[in-house]
Amino acid sequence: MERIAVCGSGTIGSCEATLIIGNGIPCTVVGHSERGLSRCRDAVAQNFDDLIREGLVAEKNKEAAMRLLTLTNDPAALKDATFVFEAVAEDVTIKKEVYGNIEKLADPDAVIASCTSSIDAEILAGLVSKPENLIVAHPFQPVHMLPLVEVVRQSKTSDGTLDRTMELLKALHRETVVLNRSVPGFIVNRFAQALFRESINLIEQGVTTPEDIDKAIRYAVGMRYASIGLLEYFDAVGFELERAIEENVYPDLCRTTEIQETVRNGIASGKTGQKAGKGFYDWSEKDGEDFRRREQAPYFAGVRKWNLPE
Repeated sequence: MERIAVCGSGTIGSCEATLIIGNGIPCTVVGHSERGLSRCRDAVAQNFDDLIREGLVAEKNKEAAMRLLTLTNDPAALKDATFVFEAVAEDVTIKKEVYGNIEKLADPDAVIASCTSSIDAEILAGLVSKPENLIVAHPFQPVHMLPLVEVVRQSKTSDGTLDRTMELLKALHRETVVLNRSVPGFIVNRFAQALFRESINLIEQGVTTPEDIDKAIRYAVGMRYASIGLLEYFDAVGFELERAIEENVYPDLCRTTEIQETVRNGIASGKTGQKAGKGFYDWSEKDGEDFRRREQAPYFAGVRKWNLPE
C-alpha cells in the first residue's frame, strides 16, 4: 500500500484525509500554520460526526480513524511518502514551493497528484524535476463523499504513475474518468459552466427564476442522467429526436462569454453566496445545516463501501 501524505490543510485537504483514514489507511497532512491544522482536525472530526449522525459510522470507527491521522507543519514529515495529494491554494508559486519539498523529502519515486481544478496539468509539470511522476487527481466537494475524481495526464506522465493513481483511487472507492490531455476546466467544470452560462442567460431574459432553474436540474436533468448517463441516453432514444431538438434549440443557445454584470462583479469580489448572505438566494432565510445534509445525502450509500478501521 502507498504511504500517503496530503499537502494542504484546507477544505480539500481535510476531506481527502477523512477519506483516507476512513478507509483504514494512515495519512499525514502537512500544513503551514497551527491555526490551519486546528481547523483541519476539527473539519475531519466534523465529517465523521456527520456520518455518525446518519448511522454510517460508529464512534469507535471515528476514534480508530483519528488515530491514523498525523497533522504537522513540518515538511520533513513527507519523508518516505510514496503518494502525495497536493491540495494547496491555486497559486503556481505556492505549488512550486510545495513540489520542491515533496521532491526533496519524499520517496524519489513518489507520485504527486494535484487536486487542482483550474491549472493546466502541463503548467504543473513544468514546476517539477520529474514530470513523469506528476498527475492531476481532481476531486469534487464534498471530497470524502462525492465519488468522482478526474484523472488528468500531461504529456510526460508515465504509465506507471497513472496505474498507481488509479489503483489507489480504486482502493479509496472512487469512480474515475481519465483525460489523456489537459483542457481548461477538465470535463465536469466545462459542463457546469455551460449550464451556469445558459442559466444566467435565461434569468437575464426574464424567462424564469433561479428557483425554477434549480428545480429543473433537480427533478429532470439530474434524475434523468443519474443512472444511465448523457450519451447512453441519447444513444438509446436515437438521434432523430436529437436532430429535431438541435434545429430548434441550438440557434438560440447562449453563446456569449460575458456574464451578467452584477453576477460577474459578485464573483470577482467574492460577495455572493452563503458567507455574504445573499446571492441568487437570501441565505439568511435558509437552514445551513439542512443545506449541508442535502449536499451530502446522495453519497451516503458510498460510505458503506469504506474499509472502516476499528
